[in-house]
Amino acid sequence: MSEQHARSLSAMRRFLSLAPAALAALVALAAPSAPALAAPGERVTLCFERQEVRPWRSLDGGGLNFELLAEVARRTGVSFDYQSMPWKRCLEQLKANQVGGAFAVSFNPERMALGAYPGVSPGARDPQADPSKRMHVDTYVLVRRRGSRLEWDGKRFRHLDGRIGVQLGYSVGDFLRAQGVAVDEGSQRADELARKLTAGRLAGAALGGGDSARLMRGPFGAQLEVVPVPLVEKNYYLVLSRALATRQPQLATRLWDAIEQVRTSPSYRRREQQALGGREAASMPHAGAGAGLPADGGRHGLR
Repeated sequence: MSEQHARSLSAMRRFLSLAPAALAALVALAAPSAPALAAPGERVTLCFERQEVRPWRSLDGGGLNFELLAEVARRTGVSFDYQSMPWKRCLEQLKANQVGGAFAVSFNPERMALGAYPGVSPGARDPQADPSKRMHVDTYVLVRRRGSRLEWDGKRFRHLDGRIGVQLGYSVGDFLRAQGVAVDEGSQRADELARKLTAGRLAGAALGGGDSARLMRGPFGAQLEVVPVPLVEKNYYLVLSRALATRQPQLATRLWDAIEQVRTSPSYRRREQQALGGREAASMPHAGAGAGLPADGGRHGLR
């Protein structure tokens, strides 16, 4: 064998030995980028409060919250296990790292002890959750008896002659106390507050937009009305347990990023507009008289 032939054979062997790696690199460059997925079998348990409030959740597993989370699960490869329970217990289990997350939770600095909010760094001087990562926006409204003189002008109450009822554990209670208002937190359901209000045991009730719309469509609509100016508008989030956010920060970021991507997608925005279309009219003063769920249902995002 000539020296030139030997050199040619050696060069061919080096090429063949590098070919698989080169081919793999070319395939990787040519392949479209894809979102990182959770490890196969990744499951996250989420708790929510047990009460139906449309359009966010319904007892049969429908509603915008579950539609959004179902698409988040599809995009990230995570499976969600849902557990319904009283809201206070849900928050306690979140704080104790007994669940992976809770929804939908409004933000205030005191609640940072419960778990991890998107965009909030522990120890931040002026902590604020990242509104772009919210699940939805909703309002609290003031409900009064027909004929009542109780008013809210966006800054102060007028003709308030008693307590305002709120559901147990709801953050609007803190808002009312900051206004110097006496609060009744002895009820867990909006219907209970409506009964107290019609019986004259409350001066008013602070209810979420979905709850108030549902009540106005039912028998209480003939006896109650909504004050036109909302009490407060808030963003609502998926809050993750400290254990999950600390142990798997990339997973936490992926879930929050996916929530933003789904919520701002054209298809979801159309669904949200359709679902919310008739709610504003239903919640104004009366002019005349996804995901698999346990059987005990779901609840409101205003907490």
